[in-house]
Amino acid sequence: MKKIWNSFLIAFAMFSKIPVPRADWDKENMRYMMCFFPLIGVVIGVLLQGLGILCTWLSFGDTMRGASFVLLPVLVTGGIHMDGFLDTTDALSSWQPREKKLEILKDSHAGAFAIIMGCSYFVLALGVWSEMDLKVLPVAGLIFVVSRTLSSLALSTFPKANKSGSLSMFSDAAQKRILLITLALWLIVCAGIGICLDWKQTILLFVTAAVVYGSYYRLAMKQFGGTTGDIAGFFTQICELACAFVIMLGGKLL
Repeated sequence: MKKIWNSFLIAFAMFSKIPVPRADWDKENMRYMMCFFPLIGVVIGVLLQGLGILCTWLSFGDTMRGASFVLLPVLVTGGIHMDGFLDTTDALSSWQPREKKLEILKDSHAGAFAIIMGCSYFVLALGVWSEMDLKVLPVAGLIFVVSRTLSSLALSTFPKANKSGSLSMFSDAAQKRILLITLALWLIVCAGIGICLDWKQTILLFVTAAVVYGSYYRLAMKQFGGTTGDIAGFFTQICELACAFVIMLGGKLL
């Protein structure tokens, strides 16, 4: 039981800025860490609903409300996934051989393409969330759980581009059978809740997430020979934006 609790603490310490008690980051304590990764998405989803109510109460306009929605995940996570997005876009934009791309992923400096793509991402995200109808906000909150569940699934199934990287360490420490069962339960619960809220929007959410997940696998294998922590962050950001875009459109068309 202590190992499970420590895995929970490490997941929140690693993937969020939410204060938690300290736990030793050793292999045993990290065994079930990825099982709790989607729980951070639950926190973001719940806060999103509260933020929507607050924005309505304060009579915020669409732009201010959209900016609040965009910044919420960044504040909760500390931008760890956006860091991976920036590093990956830098590597992809270099058009270098695979080995060079992997070196760029490790570079702590942000290149010009990372800055350009980062700004473009936030501009598009602001547009999407500003146009988001509040009636679809409960389903939109599931985006952050689904993206993290699929990211964890990729960790347990995709080849690793860097055998000695942090992502490989998490994978080695994980009990894969328990992880896969837990992730399946996360997806089932999300689907069940989403169907109760709005089955059409939920189908759009899961289809979009599945398409992005498949594209993630092809990109990771073709460009890097597998996945890394940075590429996983890239996927999380792209998945969240793509799903938000589709749900926003669904809210206007359905």
